[in-house]
Amino acid sequence: MRLLVVSQYFWPEDFRINELVANLVKRGHQVTVLTGVPNYPDGNIFQRFRDSPSSHAHYEGADIVRVPMMARGQNSLRLILNYLTFAISASIVGLWKLRGREFDVIFAYEPSPITVGLPAATMRRVKKAPLAFWVLDLWPETLHALGIVRSPVLLKTVGKLVGFIYRRCDLILAQSRSFVPQIRKYAGDARKIVYFPNWAEPVAAAEQTEPADCVPLQSGSFSVMFAGNIGEAQDFPAILGAAEILKTHQNIRWLIVGDGRMAVWVQEEIKRRGLEARFHLLGRHAPDRMPAFFKHADALLVSLKSEPIFAMTIPGKLQSYLAAGKPILAALDGEGAELVRSSYSGLTCAAGDAVGLAAIVLKLSKLPILERDQMGQNGRLVSIRDFDRENLIDGLEENLRLMRNEVQRVGLSSI
Repeated sequence: MRLLVVSQYFWPEDFRINELVANLVKRGHQVTVLTGVPNYPDGNIFQRFRDSPSSHAHYEGADIVRVPMMARGQNSLRLILNYLTFAISASIVGLWKLRGREFDVIFAYEPSPITVGLPAATMRRVKKAPLAFWVLDLWPETLHALGIVRSPVLLKTVGKLVGFIYRRCDLILAQSRSFVPQIRKYAGDARKIVYFPNWAEPVAAAEQTEPADCVPLQSGSFSVMFAGNIGEAQDFPAILGAAEILKTHQNIRWLIVGDGRMAVWVQEEIKRRGLEARFHLLGRHAPDRMPAFFKHADALLVSLKSEPIFAMTIPGKLQSYLAAGKPILAALDGEGAELVRSSYSGLTCAAGDAVGLAAIVLKLSKLPILERDQMGQNGRLVSIRDFDRENLIDGLEENLRLMRNEVQRVGLSSI
């Protein structure tokens, strides 16, 4: 198939869409990616891209068509402008750059923002190709949960935008089963909504990796590792609260591998609370480096704020944690917590519960090593069964073919 992938984020930024594109090319598809300029997460355009834009025009056999946009910067206004400028530029400049090209399927990747759906819908209309939309973040619910938008009027307006985009999709892929009812409220037709979760990153299960040498060795320690984005949604106040409760347990340490908009705040809070001896902030590293860091972990921590929208979410890192074969500490509600509980791959507590998180960290640290190892093995088994990348992309390919064939049979909806 001739596939057009529309994504605000793409290589050299680190997102799963990179893996998906590379895999689709290997399967014989002709893939073109419509994207912006790399600037996530720091908010500045990557220097290596500035130095050589032409060397970033292809990725693993896929063509990359980039459009100008404002970098996200470090404040809310710049972030809004980042979203809007990509949506407008991809719809106008992108259409011009893709003139004369025909596609069988358009695939939009939406971790956030929903506005990526505007150029995707534009391409659908002009190119007369069906649109599949992968929803990894629910708007306007996430905006409300994070306090980004508080105005009921503005939230209702965003909801109308979401409905406008969903109704122009021929297939909607939901990252969790709990997303389906929410998507249906805006999309109307439940028949075009399919469950399609994140997969486990293959590198997470690497066996022969040497431990990262930048992690301090501490004999007799119990290391809780958090890997990923340090943002509002990840509820670091609860993590720091748990660490403060466990401050006198000198064997328990917290390894933070990642970066994000709240990283400076976290660093300042660690100092303010006198937790410098308990935390190691290791910075952001490439995904293929993560197995080396996981080697140091006795448990992998995943957390989200206590909000109804996050109870519907399966955090992307959870699949990789399962594949890593380490016990999981989940400060989550809803579907993510149930996945950990039902697979017997770790311990859970309610989202936002610092006391509960401290309790499960302490409990896990006191369990026999064999019992902890069994939790890790349980997680790896469920990863292979439910989140294998090849199996999931097999299913995606089949859904895209069915969508294309159905549109060829009955024609593209004019909605």
